[in-house]
Amino acid sequence: MRKTPHYTTTDQAEIRRLIRENPWATYVSNASTGLVASHYPTLLEDAGDDHHGDDGDDDGDDDRGDNTAGITIVTHFGRPDDELHEVGQHEMLIIVQGAHGYISPAWYDRDDFIPTWNHVTAHLYGVPEILSDDENFAVLGKLVDHFEGRMPHPVSLDQDEQTARRIAKGTVGLRIRVTRVDARLKLSQNKSDAVRATIIEGLHGDGAYAHPALADEMERLESRE
Repeated sequence: MRKTPHYTTTDQAEIRRLIRENPWATYVSNASTGLVASHYPTLLEDAGDDHHGDDGDDDGDDDRGDNTAGITIVTHFGRPDDELHEVGQHEMLIIVQGAHGYISPAWYDRDDFIPTWNHVTAHLYGVPEILSDDENFAVLGKLVDHFEGRMPHPVSLDQDEQTARRIAKGTVGLRIRVTRVDARLKLSQNKSDAVRATIIEGLHGDGAYAHPALADEMERLESRE
C-alpha cells in the first residue's frame, strides 16, 4: 500500500482484532511462474497451543506498538495450491480486508466535493511453514469448531474422524509467523469532527451507501482517540 502515515496503525491489538473478525484472507505469492493468489479461512494461533500466537482475549502485555512478534496465523491450502504458491520457498503476502465502503461528498461540507473510500486493511508478511498431517488435522478441527460454535447444534470433525482424516489429505496445513505488517485504518481522520459525525450518521442510515460495520469502525476509532 502507498505510504499514508496518518492512517497507518502499528497497534497489535487492532491488527489482531482485524484478523480475528475477518478470517477470509487472500494469500499472494510471487512464484517462479508468476503471481498466484488464493483465498482461505484463517485463524490466529491460540496462546494455549505449543507454538507462538494468540487468539484469545488481548492481555495488554505486548499488543500495542510496532512489534509483530507473537502474531502467528494458521490455515490450510487445498492441493495443489501449495505447489502453485511454492509454499515455504519464499515470503508470502496475506491480505486481511475489513469493513470498507464509499464515502459520498454529500456527507461533507458544501465546498468539499471529492469522494473517497474508507477501509480497514492489513497486509501481513511471512514465510509459511508446512504442518505435519496431525497438525493440519488439528488446525482443520479448530477451524470447524471456531465457525460452528455459533450454530445451535455444532458439528465437529470428531464425529467421524476417519472420514475427516481421509478428506483432510487433500489439504496442506500452514503456519505463518508474521515478520512484518502494513496496516491501515483509513476512516476520514482528515475531516473535521462535525463531518466525521455526519459520515457516521450516513453510514448508520438506510441510504444507498449505508454501511453499519464501517460506521462501527469509525466510532471505535473515535473512542480510542
